[in-house]
Amino acid sequence: MDSGQIDIKTDLGIVHTDEHKSSLERYSAILNMVLEAVPLGEMLHSLVLLIEAQKIGTRASVLLLSDDGTRLLSGAAPNLPNDYNEAINGVLIGPNVGSCGTAAYLQQRVIVEDIENHPNWTDYKALPLKAGLRACWSEPIFDSMGNVLGTFAMYYDTIKSPTSQDLNLIQEAARLASLAIERSRGLHLQRLSSKIFDSLPIALVITNEQNAVLTCNPSFAQSTTLYDVKNNYFNLRTYLKPSNSELLQELFNTIRLGQSWQGELKARKNINDIIDIELVVTVIRDSLTQQNCYAWMITDITARKTTEKLIDFQNHYDQLTGLANRKHLFKRMDSLISESHCLDGEHDPFSMMILDLDHFKRINDTLGSDNGDEVLQTVAKRLLEVLPDNSLPARIAADEFAIVLPGYQSTEKLSDFAEKIKAAISKEMSVANQTVSLGMSSGIATFPSDATTAELMLNCASQAMYNAKASGRNCHQFFNQKIQLEAERIAQLHFHLKKAISQNELELFYQPIVNPLTGDIVKAEALLRWCHKGQYISPAEFIPIAEQSGLIVEVGEWVKTQAVITAMDLKKRGLHIPIAVNVSTLEFWSLELQTRFLQFFDNVVEKLNIDAFPYEMITLEITESLMMKQQKEVCELLSLLRQRGIKISIDDFGTGYSSLSYLVSFPVDQIKIDKSFIHQLETDPRHKALVEAIVSMSRALDLTVIAEGVETQRQLDFVNQQQIQAVQGYFYYKPMSKQDFFKLM
Repeated sequence: MDSGQIDIKTDLGIVHTDEHKSSLERYSAILNMVLEAVPLGEMLHSLVLLIEAQKIGTRASVLLLSDDGTRLLSGAAPNLPNDYNEAINGVLIGPNVGSCGTAAYLQQRVIVEDIENHPNWTDYKALPLKAGLRACWSEPIFDSMGNVLGTFAMYYDTIKSPTSQDLNLIQEAARLASLAIERSRGLHLQRLSSKIFDSLPIALVITNEQNAVLTCNPSFAQSTTLYDVKNNYFNLRTYLKPSNSELLQELFNTIRLGQSWQGELKARKNINDIIDIELVVTVIRDSLTQQNCYAWMITDITARKTTEKLIDFQNHYDQLTGLANRKHLFKRMDSLISESHCLDGEHDPFSMMILDLDHFKRINDTLGSDNGDEVLQTVAKRLLEVLPDNSLPARIAADEFAIVLPGYQSTEKLSDFAEKIKAAISKEMSVANQTVSLGMSSGIATFPSDATTAELMLNCASQAMYNAKASGRNCHQFFNQKIQLEAERIAQLHFHLKKAISQNELELFYQPIVNPLTGDIVKAEALLRWCHKGQYISPAEFIPIAEQSGLIVEVGEWVKTQAVITAMDLKKRGLHIPIAVNVSTLEFWSLELQTRFLQFFDNVVEKLNIDAFPYEMITLEITESLMMKQQKEVCELLSLLRQRGIKISIDDFGTGYSSLSYLVSFPVDQIKIDKSFIHQLETDPRHKALVEAIVSMSRALDLTVIAEGVETQRQLDFVNQQQIQAVQGYFYYKPMSKQDFFKLM
C-alpha cells in the first residue's frame, strides 16, 4: 500500500470502542467536507480541532510544503500562539530543523519528547519554549504517490512520550490531512473517491432514496451477497432485518430527517450468516437531483464482539475453574435482592454458603501450585455435580468458594446440603501420584434474616465459616446473633483502636522482675493497657485486632517510645533498670517493616531530643514464631541491635516451636519460661522435669533464664533450687502504673 492511502487497522476488534467511534467520526467529517468541496483551510482547521478534541492537552498544527519543496508554510494551527506561527512560517526544511523541518526533510516521523534538550531544536528551541511548548511529535504528510505534502504536528506543554494510541492518532491525522490536501490541489472527485473507496477496509456504499447504489468500494461488494450488482440495488431492510426493530426504526426515522446516524446493528452477510456491524450513515443532499443520498460506512465488528464476549467471560468467571468470580457473584446477589418482592410482608429469601478448604496451603507447599490448581479444579467439578441447577457456584479467593441458593431453604435442608458438599469434596483424589483427602469448613447466611445487602451477606457467611474453623474445621456453622455481636465488637474495637494513640488512651504498666536471692528489682516488663471510656480492654482482645489490621506497627512504635522515656527517667534517677518490651512478629513481616523497625531507633532520638538511644536499657521480647521465620534479614537486624547493646529475650518459651537448632543460630540472650509450666509444678511432676531441662539447656547455651508466673512459695522454692537468676510474678509484684512503679523504685 502506498504511503498516501488511508490505512485503518483491519482488526478493529482490538481498538477501544470510543476511540474507534471517534476515528469513524473524523473520517466521516473529512469525507463530507471533501465531497462538498470545502476549502482546504477550513478542512485543515477542522481536522486540527478534531484531533485536539480526541487528545486533551494537544495543540496541533499542519504545515504545507512549498511548491519548490524547500520550506514549510502555515496551514492550520488555531491553538498555537500567533507569534510562534508567524516565526516558523517559511522555515527551511533540513536534518536538524526542529521536529517538522526534520520530518519533512527525512520523510519520516520525528518524535521529540524534550524540546529543550533535543539536538533537532538546538538552534530553534527559544521559539517553542517562549510559547510554553515542551514536546513536539511530527508526522510527514504524503500524497498518493508518496511525495511529501507537509507535516502534521502535535505539541504539548510538558515533556511527553507518545503511546501507541498517540502514534495511531498522529498517523491517522496525517492521512486525513493528505486526503484534504490532495482534494484541494485539483484531483477529480471521481478519482479521489475511487482511491478512498478502494483503500478503505471499511465497507462503504452510497445509495439514493430508492436504494439504488450510486457507488461502492470493493470492501462493500465483498461484505454481503445481498448487493444485487446486476440491478445495482441494495436491499437495506433485508440486510439489517436481524437487528432490533426499534433500533432500525430509529435509524430510518433519523436519516429521513436528513440527520446522520451511528450505532451497532446485526446484518446478514448472506442468507445464513449473521454478523455484527458498526454503521455510520451520513446524509448528503444532491444539488442536481435535489434528493438525499446516503453514505453507509459499514464495519464488521464480529471479531470484536467475540473478543468482548471473551473479555466479559474473563471479567465474570474464574479462568482456572470456570466458576463465577466474585464480581459475578455480587451481580447475581444484587439482582436477587433488587428483584425480591414482598409477599405477606416477607422478601423472597436466598441463602449463601462460603466454603474454605482446610489446610490447603499444605498442598501448595508440598505438591506445588500447579498440582494445587488441579485440586481446585477437581473441587469445582465436584461442586457442580451436587449443586441444584438454579444455584450459582463461585470461586472468590484462592481456596475459597461461595454458593448462592435462591429460594427458601430450611436450616435442616441447608445442613444436609452442606454435609452433601463436604462428602463430595472429601472423597480421596489422586494428585501427582499421591492420594489427597480434603476437609472443608463452611459458613451459611440467609437473606433477608441475616443481612440485606450482598456485601453483608458475604461478611455474615464468612464470619460463620471462620467460626467453623475455630470449632475444629471440617464442619459448617450458621450465622447467628452471637457471631454478629462478636463481629460488631471487633469492628468497634478496631475503629476506636485507630484513635487510641491520638486520644491518649494507651498506657504502659510495669511488672518488676526480681532476683529471687536478693529480692532486688533487676528489670521490668512493659505491659500495654488500653483504657477506653473508663473501661480497660483486655490485651488478649485488642492485640490480635491490632495485628490483623496492621495497627500493631504503629502501636509497637508507641510502646517502644514510652519504654525509652521510662528507661531514661530511671537512668536520670541513677537506677539502671532495663525495660523489656514485647515485639509482635508482624513488625518484622516484610523487608520494608524491618527497615522501618531499625529506623525507629534513630527517629526516636530525634523525636525525644536525646543524645543517644539507651540500647543497654532495652530488652526486646520476641516469640518463638519469629525464630521459626528465621529470615536472614531478621537475624541480621537483631544481631545489629545486640551489637548496639539491646538484649533479645524469647518470651513464653516452651509453648510454641521450641527447637535447639533455632536457639543455636538465632541471636538470643535470655529465655523466659512460660508461666503455664510454673503453674503446674505442684500438680504435674513432668513440668518440673521440663523446667529443669530448659534451665540446663540454657546454661549450656550461655543464656540467662527468667521464670514467669511465680505466685506461691513452693513455686519460688523450686525456682531457687534451679538457681534461676530472675523471677516475674504475683508472688512479688503485680503489673502497676508508671507512677506506682516509680514510687516503688
